[in-house]
Amino acid sequence: MPTAIVLILLYGMITLALVFPFLLNTNTALLEEGQVATQDIQAPHALTYVSTILTEQARQNAARNVSPVYTAPDTSIARAQRERLRNALAYINSVRADSYATPEQKFADLAFLEGITLSTEDAQAILGLNDLRWQAIQQEAVLVLEQAMRNAIREERVAEVRRTLPTMVSLAMSEEQAALVVELVEPFIVPNSFYNEELTQAAREKAAAAISPISRSFQAGETIVQRGRVLKAEDIEALQAFGLVQPKPDIGFWLQSVLVSFLIVTLLFFYMRRKKSILSDARLTTVLVTLFILFLFSARLLPTDSPFSYVFPYAAFSMVIGALVINSEVALVTSVGLAILTAYAQPHALELLMYILVSTQFSVLTLGKARRMVAFMIAGLTAGAAGALILVVLHRMSGVTDVLFIVYLTAAVLFSGIASAGLALLLQFVSAQYLGFSTALHLIDISRPDHPLLRMLLTNAPGTYQHSLQVANLAEQAAERIQADVLLVRVGAIYHDIGKALNPAFYIENQVAGATNPHDQLDPAVSAKIIISHVTDGLSLARKYRLPRRIQDFILEHHGTMLTRYQYARAVQRAGGDESKVDIQQFRYPGPKPRSKETAILMLADGCEAKVRAEMPKNEQELRQVIKSVFDQLIALGQLDETPLTLRDLSELMDAFTTILRNVYHPRLLYPKLAEKPQPALALSEAQTPPEETPIPIEITQPVPKRLKTNVENPS
Repeated sequence: MPTAIVLILLYGMITLALVFPFLLNTNTALLEEGQVATQDIQAPHALTYVSTILTEQARQNAARNVSPVYTAPDTSIARAQRERLRNALAYINSVRADSYATPEQKFADLAFLEGITLSTEDAQAILGLNDLRWQAIQQEAVLVLEQAMRNAIREERVAEVRRTLPTMVSLAMSEEQAALVVELVEPFIVPNSFYNEELTQAAREKAAAAISPISRSFQAGETIVQRGRVLKAEDIEALQAFGLVQPKPDIGFWLQSVLVSFLIVTLLFFYMRRKKSILSDARLTTVLVTLFILFLFSARLLPTDSPFSYVFPYAAFSMVIGALVINSEVALVTSVGLAILTAYAQPHALELLMYILVSTQFSVLTLGKARRMVAFMIAGLTAGAAGALILVVLHRMSGVTDVLFIVYLTAAVLFSGIASAGLALLLQFVSAQYLGFSTALHLIDISRPDHPLLRMLLTNAPGTYQHSLQVANLAEQAAERIQADVLLVRVGAIYHDIGKALNPAFYIENQVAGATNPHDQLDPAVSAKIIISHVTDGLSLARKYRLPRRIQDFILEHHGTMLTRYQYARAVQRAGGDESKVDIQQFRYPGPKPRSKETAILMLADGCEAKVRAEMPKNEQELRQVIKSVFDQLIALGQLDETPLTLRDLSELMDAFTTILRNVYHPRLLYPKLAEKPQPALALSEAQTPPEETPIPIEITQPVPKRLKTNVENPS
């Protein structure tokens, strides 16, 4: 159902875009009430006419100013209420006179009093009064009701009249007696004057009929509507009086537009259904649809009868789509749909269609993977040159020989290409920054070593920085083997351990050889919490520095939901080997598990690099066995269950890791010592002679101590 609703909305919006230019008069641009005038409209001649709209407005205002008409007070209602009050008082008298009833029975009898609900205090007061005082209260209650009901009481004034009852009670009575009178009279105050629809309508019609017709006059050259003014109904009426309003498209044109929009949108929908990776990303799909609609509406509003109409940056749309989805095919197909809809029913439609198609297709194919700013400029200039060439050919074929016109046209199209490049850069930057898209240009920008976050990592945790680079190189080359996003994998690997920059001393790669490990002095749970915190710390830093959402996924998912096994083993050991005494959740990473090929490659590369660095296999067979053990363990733990990796992909990755790590950790030669005698002229004193150097094999990183070799999932 949501898909159907979205398609219906798209059909409607694109149909509106197709007919929208024809709803606007090219001379006046005035059609409907509520629109804004795009230019001043002057009266072509003097004219005086009766304004039906202004006259009707004046008559409606006069009718609205007539107050509602109500009937005179109905005396029959007052008499009926007086009789009801007397009956209620008679009932109270009978209860008071019942000498056989107990006080409790009298209270119960008063509770059945119709029309009056007496409180316990009022009932006690009434039963406690002597006959003389009670007789006075009865008489006063009847008088007060008669006085109140003589006046007109409307429905909305009942509460007001009831509030004024105390002022009608005789001042000769005490406050307690006056309160009893009000309590007895209040329920019998009801409306006695009612709204009369017939009389009110007659009065309004009389007031409206008294308004004379209103005329409007315009002199020749007088401004009817000023530019920027929101049109009112009387403005449209004036334009109609002068015959300046363009007729709206007929039903046939509407039906044709609906059919065209249906065909193009349906075609694009069936094509996009094949691109599940795009449709599964709601924000990306929203951006694509929004850009398509915005470009279509903007292009449809442009006039097509001058060279300046070709200044519009059509190619910007195709370049932005190509940069966002990193898929030239999607950009090419959507650009075809945009070109067809833009040229539909326009003057010189074939010329416009050919120009948009050629320029947008060339821009996409030239842009490629959009990894450099200069690529956008080259794509824009190529689009402009190709568009200019096709327009020159088409104009020559149509017999246009005006050289100056062709020069203007070429200049406009070349400017359009440059404008397309600038607009595409701006749009893709905004998308990457605020919508979380990881475009190639943005990824390259944040992978520069001078990025503030990478400089902080290098300064605070140089060991982690080197480890991240090694994992990035390993993951990048492996990603290329299975056709994953190589650039995304590399940048994600560089940032995956960025959280360690906040507490670098707690991670082995940043500790000085021979120094005390701070984890040895900590409780295993506290130690695990510190290690796990590099994920949440990394996410906080990524959000602070506005890293793309896809890069944040690498930080969150590179450990999945695995355990810090070394700390967990220590905790179990402290618990005497009883695992039930240890809360395993304290030693588990928050996750989630990897959900894409790219994050899964990082998890595998991180684990393989750590284990190979720890165990230092002596030959390729041992190296492959170590890598296979990491793969088997992650598969057994279900860490790769949510990724689209296939068995073939895993095999390719295993081969790639084996080849790359074999070249990184290959054996080094120990160079023999050379017995060289110092030159006499340069001989040093015995105190200055440097100690004899001992050859040391070069290694990429220091091996992990044996006490940490079991912590495969936590290479830190």
